[in-house]
Amino acid sequence: MTQIVLLDGGMGQELIARSSAPPSALWSAKVMMDEPHIVEQVHRDYIKAGARVLTLNSYSATPERLKRDASEALFKPLQAKAIELAQSASANGDITIGGCLSPLFGSYHPEATPEFDICLETYRRVVALQKDAVDVFICETLSSIKEIKAAVQAAHESGKPVWCGMSVMDEDGTRLRSGEPVSAGAAAAKEAGASAVMINCSWPEAVTQAMPILAKVGLPFGGFANGFTKADSLRLGGTVDSLKVRTDLGPDQYADHAMGWVEAGATIIGGCCEVGPAHIATLAQRLESAGHESVGWLK
Repeated sequence: MTQIVLLDGGMGQELIARSSAPPSALWSAKVMMDEPHIVEQVHRDYIKAGARVLTLNSYSATPERLKRDASEALFKPLQAKAIELAQSASANGDITIGGCLSPLFGSYHPEATPEFDICLETYRRVVALQKDAVDVFICETLSSIKEIKAAVQAAHESGKPVWCGMSVMDEDGTRLRSGEPVSAGAAAAKEAGASAVMINCSWPEAVTQAMPILAKVGLPFGGFANGFTKADSLRLGGTVDSLKVRTDLGPDQYADHAMGWVEAGATIIGGCCEVGPAHIATLAQRLESAGHESVGWLK
């Protein structure tokens, strides 16, 4: 029996689907401010579906994004709220809690990434607030080697394991959204202290294309894809209602992709934007049927 770490699915899009308010530039953080009970319920729904890892809902609560779209004074309160909600949702189960290190200004735009030293300083601020509450740090949707190095180094300094998720070009899963090779990004993550490497928030087909590259790194690897038709059309400070959703990635179709990653050697799988509890439930069932055990930790 192979043990597979089963992550949760996307949070932001799930919150927007359930919220009574229209999407805002603050995305998931806005829902957490106004309707925190929805965040906790989504966490609980992922656990019920079979996920063994919950990621903090702090993706859009970076100092840079808050300063641009609201107020940087919200940084500490929102980070604390994300921790509180994940802990509350997982209180009665053996669930791994993952810290969240996301792109500082917004997803899919590596050209907006600050200089390395500035990135490192900010990621250290995030790590300082999360480290006592999480079991592992999950870097997400990092699209350039500069981001990868800074986020992984800051997380590694905490002494906690670091799983590094990189976002690739949808049409070319061998390259980060910056154009840099995935092989170089994965090597940079390993050198900075990552204990696992993943591809996330990209087409599942692109994740599949990257799997043989990750398999050569010498670390556990995996992926969690999105369900957008074209994610990088989202502008910085924009709202996600500008993005369109694929109609060919229902739970069964998504599970087909993810089980292919497992066949390629992946031991960490889950979902990203537009991959919800129903997808994770189907994936959990498929893993069980194939003789795998869903776990929350790399053994």
